[in-house]
Amino acid sequence: MWNTVAGMSLTSPRIEGTVPVRNGRVLSFAEFGHDGGRTVVWLHGTPGGRRQIPEAARTLALKLGVRIIGVDRPGIGASTPFLYDSVLDFATDLACVLDHCEVDRVAMVGLSGGGPYALATGHAFPDRVAAIGILGGVGPTRGRDRVEGGPISLAVRAEALLSLFRDPCAMFLHSLARMLVPVASQGFNLYARLSPEGDRKVFEQPEIKEMFLDDLINASRKAMKAPIYDLILFTRHWGFSLESVEPVVNWWHGDADHFVPLEHARHMASILPRCTLSVRPGESHLGGMGAAEEVLTTVLSTWDSVDGIDAVAARTAR
Repeated sequence: MWNTVAGMSLTSPRIEGTVPVRNGRVLSFAEFGHDGGRTVVWLHGTPGGRRQIPEAARTLALKLGVRIIGVDRPGIGASTPFLYDSVLDFATDLACVLDHCEVDRVAMVGLSGGGPYALATGHAFPDRVAAIGILGGVGPTRGRDRVEGGPISLAVRAEALLSLFRDPCAMFLHSLARMLVPVASQGFNLYARLSPEGDRKVFEQPEIKEMFLDDLINASRKAMKAPIYDLILFTRHWGFSLESVEPVVNWWHGDADHFVPLEHARHMASILPRCTLSVRPGESHLGGMGAAEEVLTTVLSTWDSVDGIDAVAARTAR
């Protein structure tokens, strides 16, 4: 199956729909790869939506017999707008999606703003999350795990204004996104030219451009509240500590990241109990998007290793 965007082709979702979660709300999702295979939940960045999954990961999932699920956070796509009290609250809603899809165990991948939500799920459901992959993940701004500096510090200083004007800001983003749809390709090219060199190399890949345009067009049709909600939640305590995240974490980060400084990743990797940090030389914030195959194979091999260790431990305990 193929999905055409402005004359280009992407592997289409195998299925898309919505799942009831708490309090009469729904979360929308998209599935790629094979039904019944091991499941990887791939969480989009800020901004982004359920189709923000690189083509390389989609095609590799088909080859490996893996199922990838992308989930729209509240306020994007068809997901009901809702501001959580903390990042941790998302994990309970995601569990509803996994139950609906009849998934017992998963690996998590989080891009940028999706990173905190992937870690939150690992904290909330350590027996259900086999492995976690983070690509340029955002760091905490509150509590003992907080890390200073970087553009996210601007959101901290504007916390009160973001909360007060969240609906007008979301309406502005939605209007802007819909206005840009007819010129999305040209706008993307301009953004790519103005981006740091590391990101420009990623944007030069036609399939990456196709993915971003497809995701923008589909995700922004109804609302653009999720990016504002993300920023607000990133200025709050996440609801858990990094040292309480039990699953193994593989972290990829560009050493020229202009949104989330490398020092943030090093700080978080030093606190997470089982974290391996892979520094990508010369790459900026979205460099990990160009390493989708490496990311997918790594989290799956980590899953295999964890299961092997658990099996040995179970035999030893008998």
